[in-house]
Amino acid sequence: MILITGQVIMTPENATGMIALGAEHSARSRGEAGCLAHHCHVDVEDAMRLVFVEEWESVDAVRAHFAVPASASFVAEMRALSPEEPVIRIYAAEDVTAKLMA
Repeated sequence: MILITGQVIMTPENATGMIALGAEHSARSRGEAGCLAHHCHVDVEDAMRLVFVEEWESVDAVRAHFAVPASASFVAEMRALSPEEPVIRIYAAEDVTAKLMA
């Protein structure tokens, strides 16, 4: 599984629009092949930070997601609205829930 975390800083004047863009992007992404989960959250410790948590079946699914024109547009819009460069981290992950919760 591929785990992606991301964050982008909002400004008070752009927060409503950025949250709407994030929610729209997550909803659209959940419909893509290989997407296991895709969620957008407002950070409860910093109301001007939007956080993304994504789970994908494979690297190929992530590559396909990044190739979708709407994904590139989303990133460009967020970059234009944020006072800071968005941060993204991509990890290869193993689900160890059963091992730890047994």
